[in-house]
Amino acid sequence: MSYMKDWFSEDEDDIFMGSPKSKFFDISKQASSDVVEDEMDKIIERYAAMELLLSKDQAEDFDINKMIHQFIFENADEVAKMKKGLYVEFAGEIICRLDS
Repeated sequence: MSYMKDWFSEDEDDIFMGSPKSKFFDISKQASSDVVEDEMDKIIERYAAMELLLSKDQAEDFDINKMIHQFIFENADEVAKMKKGLYVEFAGEIICRLDS
């Protein structure tokens, strides 16, 4: 398990390992465009659902972008960790479909 911790905190400029973001895009470029498009559609669907959940029961003049930018500003470290984890998750989804 310490390997995973090391991988999440690795140097993003390490040319041998790379960051979760760079690995996601490497995998995306190598995978079938149909698989990547389908996975991207799932990501957008998930994003749409999250926006709807956040804006539910809010005032009509509610600015979701302002709320999100404020949250990112106040929680930058947590957001960065979650972002890395999501890149790993989404890359894993593509990899799992490569054999199908």
